[in-house]
Amino acid sequence: MDRKFDYEYFRKSADYILDKIDFKPEIAIILGSSLGPLAEEIKNPVVIDYKDIPNFLISTVKSHAGKLILGELNGKKIACMSGRFHFYEGYDFEELVIPVRVLHLLGVKTIILTNAAGAVNTSYKPGDIMIIKDHIKLMGASPLRGPNIEEFGERFFDVSDMYTKSLRELAKRCADRIGINLQEGVYFFCPGPQFETPAEIRAIRILGGDAVGMSTVTEALTAAHCGMKVLGLSLITNMAAGILNKPVTSEEVDETGAKASEKFRRLIGEIVKEIN
Repeated sequence: MDRKFDYEYFRKSADYILDKIDFKPEIAIILGSSLGPLAEEIKNPVVIDYKDIPNFLISTVKSHAGKLILGELNGKKIACMSGRFHFYEGYDFEELVIPVRVLHLLGVKTIILTNAAGAVNTSYKPGDIMIIKDHIKLMGASPLRGPNIEEFGERFFDVSDMYTKSLRELAKRCADRIGINLQEGVYFFCPGPQFETPAEIRAIRILGGDAVGMSTVTEALTAAHCGMKVLGLSLITNMAAGILNKPVTSEEVDETGAKASEKFRRLIGEIVKEIN
């Protein structure tokens, strides 16, 4: 990693974005694989390509649009990232702080992280939505490694309520109101880009993981460091390796994501409406 991070590095990105809008978003949504259609719900959108934002990252995943959309959703001013960044794309963990820190500087207080994930818990099924109550990350550096920038947060910080309990309860109430059944479990982070082996999935289940994926955790840690409230939602797109007698494919992930996108959009829209 040859980037030199300091407060002004992130401020330059934020100032570029703020110069293009006349409001400060309080809620951010990061959309995972196949969940991009939610961005179509945003009213009066201002759309900025990631490649045009100074000091930002560029998404290399085909199913990720690579755009920041700012506007209004159900009466709330929001910033929506249609596409995110991953360790497997070649970014260092320390670089993965960039988008969340920029969102924080835009004024965001609450962040909703979404992803497509594989079910480790055999009681789950494709199409389910899981609220993330905690995560397990056993590999790689923390995104907060390196010199601490005090403007964002303290060197050492608590993560026992990183996936904010009050937001999880709000999500459950919203789901009940619109007739969606939710799971709640532990997200296990794996680096990718290969899907996990059947032996790894068996180990993840023993360790307490309910779903597995390749994103979200670095964003949640960065948001917690900035003092932001975090809600994590996983769309279960497939059963993890070894559970069914068939290979895991990206086509299955995309197909399930497309089928469940309407349900997911309704849930997030309801949650955004209820966030104070």
